[in-house]
Formats: sequence, structure tokens, C-alpha cells
Amino acid sequence: MANRIIKSIAILGSGVMGSRIACHFANAGFQVLLLDMVPKSLGNPELETSKAFRNSVAQKALEAAIKSNPAPLFIPDLAASISVGNFDDDFEKLKTVDWTIEVVVENLEVKQSIFERVDRFRKPGSIVSSNTSGIVIQSMAEGRSDDFKAHFLGTHFFNPPRYLPLLEVIPTTYTAKEITDFVVLFADKKLGKTAIVARDTPAFIANRIGVFAIMDIFKVMDQQGLTIAEVDKLTGPVIGHPKSATFRTSDVVGLDTLIKVARGLYAACPTDEARETFVLPKFLEEMEQKQWLGDKTGQGFYKKIGTGSKKEIQSLDLKTLEYRLEGKVSFATLEATKTIDDLSKRWKVLVAGSDKAGQFYSRMLAGLFSYSANRLGEIAPDVSSIDEALKAGFGWEQGPFETWDSIGLAEGVTLIQSHNLKVPAWLTTDFISSNHKWYKVAEGQRLHYNQEANQLQPPSAQIDKIYISTLRNSQKAIWSNSGSTIFDTGNGIALLEFHTKMNTMGAEVIEGVNKAISLAEKSFDGLVIGNQGQNFSAGANLAMVFMYAIDEDWDELDMMIRQFQATIMRVRYSGIPVVVAPHALTLGGGCEMTMHADGVQAAAETYIGLVEVGVGVIPGGGGTKETALRVSDRYQSGDGEINALTNAFMNIAMAKVATSAAEAQKLGILLPSSRISMNKTNQLADAKAYAIELAEAGYVQPTQRKNIKVQGKAALGTLIAGIQGMRFGSYISDHDVKVATKLAYTICGGDLSYPQHVSEQYLLDLERDAFLSLCGEKKTLERIQSILQSGKPLRN
Repeated sequence: MANRIIKSIAILGSGVMGSRIACHFANAGFQVLLLDMVPKSLGNPELETSKAFRNSVAQKALEAAIKSNPAPLFIPDLAASISVGNFDDDFEKLKTVDWTIEVVVENLEVKQSIFERVDRFRKPGSIVSSNTSGIVIQSMAEGRSDDFKAHFLGTHFFNPPRYLPLLEVIPTTYTAKEITDFVVLFADKKLGKTAIVARDTPAFIANRIGVFAIMDIFKVMDQQGLTIAEVDKLTGPVIGHPKSATFRTSDVVGLDTLIKVARGLYAACPTDEARETFVLPKFLEEMEQKQWLGDKTGQGFYKKIGTGSKKEIQSLDLKTLEYRLEGKVSFATLEATKTIDDLSKRWKVLVAGSDKAGQFYSRMLAGLFSYSANRLGEIAPDVSSIDEALKAGFGWEQGPFETWDSIGLAEGVTLIQSHNLKVPAWLTTDFISSNHKWYKVAEGQRLHYNQEANQLQPPSAQIDKIYISTLRNSQKAIWSNSGSTIFDTGNGIALLEFHTKMNTMGAEVIEGVNKAISLAEKSFDGLVIGNQGQNFSAGANLAMVFMYAIDEDWDELDMMIRQFQATIMRVRYSGIPVVVAPHALTLGGGCEMTMHADGVQAAAETYIGLVEVGVGVIPGGGGTKETALRVSDRYQSGDGEINALTNAFMNIAMAKVATSAAEAQKLGILLPSSRISMNKTNQLADAKAYAIELAEAGYVQPTQRKNIKVQGKAALGTLIAGIQGMRFGSYISDHDVKVATKLAYTICGGDLSYPQHVSEQYLLDLERDAFLSLCGEKKTLERIQSILQSGKPLRN
């Protein structure tokens, strides 16, 4: 990457994919040129010569993308990095861009005509790629110049590009290897993508396997007489797939997309042993005729029936094509796995079930294993490429071969044979006995099977990554309890992982944090606190708070909050640098820990905030104190004092959660010095490098602050007046007023008669007293109980 610098990108085609790819490049900090056609003539020559009219197709598409949900931009301000234009007036601008990406209609002739013009105008040596999902990449390069061919390849983004990390990189026979290598590394580091090199075969990797899996499920459910609701119950989170499972996912993506890919695969794969699986079932053909294509048409496999608050979601009976309300779905096999958190262990129970669920899993896995194994060598050389593509593109927790390892290599072959499906000729008894697994950890590396080399090999990636599963299998753990583990990552850096439910922070995590800091101060140069769970942390253990409050055991609750505060403060005031690596949900106590780190290495997709008011308390683990401290630092450097304090107060009072790390910086939850990893899989390695950097820079343990300027009554009156105004307008309840008033009192430093300086401990004591007093309120306990029982906030 050192020999090639990418500064600007051109996107040709501003449709759903083009406009969102443009947004994601803007997220990554690049200047983007978005081009599309000039609109059709309106018979008004004066209007039609205007720049606004001629660029309106791209402009309107960009505006629609920015307003869409989920948001394609980290923060709206990034839209300023995208300029629009049109194919007729602005192709010459390609002379200045470093990478041109074509995202026009899926028609080979149209694409070839676009690339003919690109070849004339592009800067020599610049990269050109196509986002096609179904056209042979090689065919688009034919007839182009040698320089074009050497720098051309496929780059298949998945929609939405910001959120789905998969990028399939498809070189042609002409593509220079250094260009393929560069794009893979660039996509990983700069775009946050799981970049997989795919072969130029129909639908590449993810859609080839993923669409087969969906179409095969259609066949299996028909054979076994299962309903849509039953299949979605069986193919959702219980097997590590998204909540939307099979049919809800199809509705969200659009049945027209599924139908198009299935038909394309049937036509393009005449020698595929499972070709007939891609034949559309009768119900899908009829749904296409009726234009029941999912969310985009208002109905698909599911439909909302009724009006207003009486709406209910009904599913389609695939035999009658009538919608109906299905009852609760239950299977004995699923009940047997409720206490099994480890997906690998859960699979063994699921596939061994004797009821309809077990029978479904047996046949489903047999089909998936057979098809995936038969594609090895055709679509990708190794099992890791297929697994990572399905995980990154379809949101699976495990890929096909990782799942196969969960039930055993020999057992998987037996499963395939039991359903009379094809086992590849190379998958012999000798192979099974010599390999045992598709993956193996050896000498700290995760090896994977490469079919062409016929052996287990280390990953080919040129980027250092830290995988906690590999550390665990390599016996790098140096201490653990039921909720946390400390690892030695090498190079003088320890890593603390917590692994409670939702990574909530109870006694076991508090013990883990203190133990990790003590060990690091004695034997390491620095500490990283991070994990690779679904979320960094959902906050403090509310169940413990609720138990003490219900029992009115105020001394124990007070001690619990003191210990939590002391632990959070120790994260900042330790003898070694502590880097915290938040990602996904980072709420309450997780946010407070992040705010107190010496360094923060946040994932780009970090949803972070102090949300305690939602359960009727205020941040009590240093969050309120730290907010006051940051406001003090800001307005001592010249910013408006009361305005800064009011904004900070509102962020907490409204339980504001940033929807990206970039927005968290804008809100002041993360400091401008916080670092952001675009790729979550690089985050722990980036955090480790940050900790090493801090240590080598001569880290000195800081001392607690005693110079925090608080406003006292001068600001307290303003905040309380605002609170009362909100209550008068019926925007908040009486209990909201009580909570917000406690927050205002604390963040202002109490009712001091004039602005003055106070210590961190003074503010910690104020926030702890406010937290405890609110825990004695009946309405607070009702809110906590609602969260614990239903996961839903209660407004009372």
C-alpha cells in the first residue's frame, strides 16, 4: 500500500448500490465523484442546460440515500465529501481520480460501453472495478487497453455497504497480482471490509452458497411439511444466523433479488450437481407474478394485517398463498439447547434431535456440507474463503466448514451419505483420518484446509489480527473467572476479555479489571480491554442493583457502587497505559469505562452512550463526573460555559446513543484523540499497537484532578427551568423530572453559590448519592424490572 495512494474515487451509477458505496468511501475519509446519466428532456432548453438539472439524477439519488434507514453515513457532515455530476459532462474528471468503480445496470453491453469511455479518459495506472453480482468479470475487460486490463477487477460490495462487511474481490486473468493484493489490503484497512478473493464463477462465493442454502431450505421444508414461522424459528439465532432468519431476510432483501440470482445460477451452472435446487418452487413463481416481493411491495412471505395499533404480522401459507397468524412455535430439540451458549456445542444437540427440528437440521446440514465441499476448488481454493464470505455477507456466526467441524468431519460425511447426496471424490476415508478437522490451531496460528494444496495452511492475509479464540486455543490465558479472562498477547501487552451475558459488568468483571491492571502493572507494559462478542458491554449488572434495592440493603448497594467507581477510576489512574476497545453496543458502565481509558481504539460501528436515565437513575460509575470534567476542560479553553454544560446534560438526560464512533466524537462521548478502526477484525491488533505506542512514549501515571470547574447555582437554575418547561409541555413525566433534577444537581456540582473548582472525588460522591437515592424510588424499580423482564424501557 505504500507505493499506491488513493485520494479520490469515482462511482459510475448512483442507484441504491452506487450512492451507498459513495457514502461509505466518504465514511472512510475519501473524496468521491458520483456520476449518472443526464435526465430525459423536458422540452425546456433553458432549464436543461443548467448544472442542477443535468446532475439531478445523481443528486436526487444521493439525497435519497442520505435520508434512508439505516443511515449510510457515519455523520451527515460527511456528505460534503461527495460531489455529483453526469456521464456527458464529467467523464474527463476521471483523469484525476485514483479508482473508478462501475455500478450501472446489470447489462454486459451497457457495462462494456461505459468501460470503453473509462479507458479513454482514466488516469494511466488508476484502478477500475465493477460492482457486478452476476456478470463474468473477464468479459467486461475484453477489448480494453493493456493498462486497463492490468488494473481492472471485480469488487462486489454487499448491501448496505456500510453495515455488511463482505467485499468479494474478483481478478481476471489479466489483472496484475499487485493490484489484487492492494485492493484486498486497502479494503481491509481503509474500508473496514472482509475482503475475500473469489474466482470469476457465477455469483462468486457468498451468493453461490448462500442462495443455494435458501433454495435448499425451500425444498426441505416442503418435504417435511414445515411452515414459514417454524423454519424462521429453526434458522435464526439458535444456529447463529440473524434474527431475520430465512424468510424475513428474503423479504428485507427482496424476493426479486433472490429470484434473479437463483435463475442466473440455474442458467450458468449446467454441470452443477445440485442445479435443480435453483429451480423456482411454484409458490415463488406465483409470488413473483403477484408482485409480492417483500418489504419493497408491502408483502412477501410476511404481511402486516390490520390498521393502527391493531396491526399484526401474518405469514404466508405456501400451499394456499393465504396469509395467516401462526401460533407459538416450539420444538423439543430447541428446548434442549436453551442453556447451551456455545454454538459449536449446540450444533451437536440440534443435529441429533429426533423430532422434526432434528430431522430438518440433519437434512439442511447434509445439503450445505455437500454443496460447499463440491464447490471447493471451483469458487475458492480454501475453506476459510467460503466461511468468511458467508459470515461477512449473510451474517452467519459460523461458516459451513466451521459448522462441519462442530459436529465432526467424519460425522459430516456420514450425514451427507445418509441423505444420498454427493461427497466429493477427494473427501476419502484417508483424507478424514489424516486431517480430522477443516481448521486447526498450531503455534498461535489458525490453519485452514486448502483443497488445491491438499493440506492445512496458515492464512495468506498480510495484516496482523488478534483472534481471542486463537489465543484461547493456544493456551495464552493467564487468569480467568466465570465472567472474564486475561490473555498474554505478546510484546508486553495483556488483554482483558469479558464474556458475561451481553457482557454486562458485574462482580466477576470488576474482579477481572482489577486483576488485569494489577498483573499488567507487575509484568506487562500495557493493557487492552476488549472482546469479540456481539457487543462490548450493555453496562452494569442491573439484576444486582435491583436485588439490593428491593431488599433495601443500602449498605451493600453503596459498597457495590463505590467498587464500580473505584474500578473505573483505576482504568485511568493505573501504572500502565490502558486502552479500551469499544464496539457495537457500549452502554452505561461500558461507556463509562471507555471514557476513562488512557486511549480508546473504537470500532467504526460503535453505538455508545450513557443511558442510565432510561432505568430511572443517573450515571453512577463516573460518567456524570467525567462529563462535568470534560465540560470544564472545554470552557476553560474558551468555549461557552452554560451552552457546553447544557448540551452535555441533554446528552445524558435524553439517553443519547451515538450511532457511530464518529458521531460519538462529535457528541463528546469520545475525545478527538480517540482512534477508530474501520475494520472490527483489526480492532484488537490496533488497540495493542496503541498501547505499545503509549508505553514506549514514556507513559506516566496521572494524578486525580482537583481543578474541575463547576457552575453551581448559576447553571443549576437554567437546567431546572428547562426541565420544568419540558414537564409543562408534557414531554416528560414527574419521575423524569426527579431523575433529571438529580442529574442537573450533580453535573453542576451541587447548589454551590458561585462557580468554583472541585475534585473528581467530590463529583463521584455526588453522583453516587444521587444514584442511591433514585434506587429507593418505586418508579425507578419499576423501570429496572421492566428492562430485566422484557428488555423494554418503561415510561412511568
